[in-house]
Amino acid sequence: MSANVYHFVSRWRVAATIGEVAEVLGAAEDLPRWWPSVYLKVETLEPGDEHGIGKVVRLHTRGRLPYTLTWSFRVVGSRPPHGYVIEAFGDFVGRGEWTFVQDGAQADITYDWQIRAEKPLLKWFSPVLKPLFAWNHRWAMARGEESLRRELDRRRTQRRQETNVAC
Repeated sequence: MSANVYHFVSRWRVAATIGEVAEVLGAAEDLPRWWPSVYLKVETLEPGDEHGIGKVVRLHTRGRLPYTLTWSFRVVGSRPPHGYVIEAFGDFVGRGEWTFVQDGAQADITYDWQIRAEKPLLKWFSPVLKPLFAWNHRWAMARGEESLRRELDRRRTQRRQETNVAC
């Protein structure tokens, strides 16, 4: 395996339905609002079909380390509300698969991310700094789980307030 090839599996568990999780994670445009520690800018270039297949999104992201990444993804598979598959291109080239499984009141979320780093900094320094770059990814994903919990709480609070106003 090349030094600039990475394979990460992240697992989150949140109090939510998989439908709620799919709704939040499927709205890429909202990522900078609710996951601002990682997503700086997100732009949808192509909307895709009714299940999101073909949707193309360009992202400007960061981690804890002092560099940013510009990359895009295309949704190539979708199983609402059980997850979706993306193909990445740009500073990252590869495949990511989100899987959502309901376990009682909890949603088990798995992100399987298999990429090749093409940003010159990552590509050329991976042989030496791969553990540091991997740590950066884990940091970003931990912020994602925290941010997802907050976003789910925000949405529930907003729905309760809207219901109370309507009554």
